[in-house]
Amino acid sequence: MTADRFPDEGFARIPAGWFQMGCDDGPEEERPVHRVWVDAFDLAVYPVTCRAYAQFLQASGHEAPRDWPLFSTIPDRPVVGVSWFDCQAYCRWRASEGAPVRLPTEAEWERAARGGVDGLRYPWGDTIPAWIPNGGHGPLEAPWPVTLGEPNPYGLFGIAANVHEWCEDWYASGYDPAVTDQPTGPATGARRASRGGSWRHAVTLSRCAARSRLDPSFRYTDYGFRVAQSAT
Repeated sequence: MTADRFPDEGFARIPAGWFQMGCDDGPEEERPVHRVWVDAFDLAVYPVTCRAYAQFLQASGHEAPRDWPLFSTIPDRPVVGVSWFDCQAYCRWRASEGAPVRLPTEAEWERAARGGVDGLRYPWGDTIPAWIPNGGHGPLEAPWPVTLGEPNPYGLFGIAANVHEWCEDWYASGYDPAVTDQPTGPATGARRASRGGSWRHAVTLSRCAARSRLDPSFRYTDYGFRVAQSAT
């Protein structure tokens, strides 16, 4: 990875291991809690920023996100208004630049958000951290900068807050507890899974186990993404 070409991006190593995925007191789609193995991988410390996405747009000529002029005025905000297909195009461009990345799976995302500690409500504990803008209440005027706040135990900033983050998987309405090794979701579907909070919601921070989903072609202004790399 070359910091001069992708200055906003650093990666945190998420170690291989077992963790408890899901939540027994949340919606049905989060059940059952089941033990899952995830191989080591690297996850971006920050969501993809407007600054980084602007590099992609300039180099590729790809169509700009929804409401790009409105939300791109602050370069270190997370890019929003991107579809799942836009995220895939960004990842293909990165591969063409010799720096391949991909979207994380839901299991990888939750493993990373939990920071190696099972059972916590949020990535930073069981209460909303004091640094979350407006006490975690929204809607806000726009996403906050990706560098705001404190990292979780794995060194990730803003995970589970601020913007929904697209995942690689097709969405399934519940978990198959028999699938315990590197789950990747169903083979087909209608919506793609996403994780994390939203600056547009009444509560801008989500629980580690909370799930969301969207048609992969939709561009919502509270949807962004964070990229991953397979460990080498």
